[in-house]
Parts: sequence; structure tokens; C-alpha cells
Amino acid sequence: MDCRMDGRVALITGSSRGLGRAMALKFADAGAHVCIVGRRENLLKETKGEIEKAGKGKVKVAAVSADMWQPADIERMVKTAEKELGPVDILINNAGSSQRGDFLTLTDEAWTSDIELKLFGAIRACRLVIPGMQKRKWGRIINVLNTGAKATPGGGYPTAVSRAAGMSLMKGLAGEFAKDNILVNGLLVGRIESDQWLRRWEASNKEKTYDEFLVDMAKTQKLPMGRVGTAEEFANMACFLCSDAGSYITGCAINVDGGLSPVV
Repeated sequence: MDCRMDGRVALITGSSRGLGRAMALKFADAGAHVCIVGRRENLLKETKGEIEKAGKGKVKVAAVSADMWQPADIERMVKTAEKELGPVDILINNAGSSQRGDFLTLTDEAWTSDIELKLFGAIRACRLVIPGMQKRKWGRIINVLNTGAKATPGGGYPTAVSRAAGMSLMKGLAGEFAKDNILVNGLLVGRIESDQWLRRWEASNKEKTYDEFLVDMAKTQKLPMGRVGTAEEFANMACFLCSDAGSYITGCAINVDGGLSPVV
């Protein structure tokens, strides 16, 4: 199966580490020019070098320090990507952390902050790139969500609720812009090795190695496959959907969770 993306321009938010970084590396290896976005310039610089190496000198890489809470930063992000790489063909809405809390203790500010970042960040980015995709009659958008979007666990607020809204946004965009060959899908993260779990391990007492931490998590949470998924496995699915190999798939919320979610 040919999952090449030669010459395509991919804009990936939240891509200095974790899942975003893995997708950027995979896309560059598949021939796409990549714009990575994050808030920490030192990490962006490091990741940019890794992606350029993965692209073997055949792709261009741009790095933008931007805050997805800020509309002006999102506009600058898109303009920079277009200036340095060309019109955006692929948008991956990946920015956002996993903020959890009990319903009665969460403040309005916590809800607003989460929704502003994950939902409105995606809305604003989509609004900026879709017109160009319409003109070219080709586009790919992926909203990175989590399995809580389909089955919100108690205490899983506000992240699962904002992700559910992101899933609804994905479905609406897919229906509206299918006629323009703009395919919009959601990838729902289960227990995937990512920056989130690295931060949780770093915040622990570190009596175990990171690998041991992940092994124990798989056992404790009774993951069906007996292990945590890798960022590369997640990136493989994103690459497939954004290539011409996935040319008849749109409006789908796909679980990348090793069978964990109770909802298909």
C-alpha cells in the first residue's frame, strides 16, 4: 500500500513532543513538508532537526512557537506555514493536554480554558485552511481526540467533553466539505505512549523506569493487548488517512486504543 505524501504541506499543532512529534517524523519520512507548532522554542528546535533528518534533505521543515489559546498566534502559525512551505494541504489538530477533575470541584475557568484550547483552537485553524483546500479540491484534517469522547468516564471532565465536541465538529466538517475532496476524521487516543504519560512518570517518585511504569499501567488498567501503544503506531494511522490511500474515508472517529474502548 502506497502511503506517500510527496510534496504535500502538513501543519501539525502540539508537535514538539509526543504524538505530534511522531506524526511529524512519519509525514516527513513519507515525503511531506512539515510545519511543527509548540510553545517551547528549545523543543521545537530539537524536533525540527530530527524531522529534517527523517526527511533526508528532501523535505522542508518549519517551526512556529505559538499558543493555541491565542487567535492571533493561530493566524501567524498558518501564515508562517504558507510562507515557508506553501499552501496547507493537511491540518492535524493535536494541541491540548489531558485535564481531568471531579465535576463539583471544577471551576468555570477550568472548563473555559480547556474548551478554548481544544475546541476553539481547532475551529480557528480549520477556518483558516479550509478555503485554500476548497480552491485546490484536496485537503485532509484530523482532530486528535481521546476515547472519552465516546464514553466519558466519571471524573474525566473537562477533557472528554471538549473532545466530544471536537468529534462533533469533525463530523460536521466532513459532511459539509466532502464535495470539495476535503476529508475530515478523528483519531481517538487510548493508552498510547505519549508526552502525557511521560509527565505523569516524571511527577512520580520514579522508583521504576519509564518502561516499567508503562508495563505496570498496562497490567493495572487491564489493557486488552497487554501493552501500551506506541506513538509510531498512532502516526501510522494518521499517515494512512492523510495519504491518497485513505481517499474514501471521511467523517470517521477511529479508536486507536488496542481494543480498550467499550464503544466502537
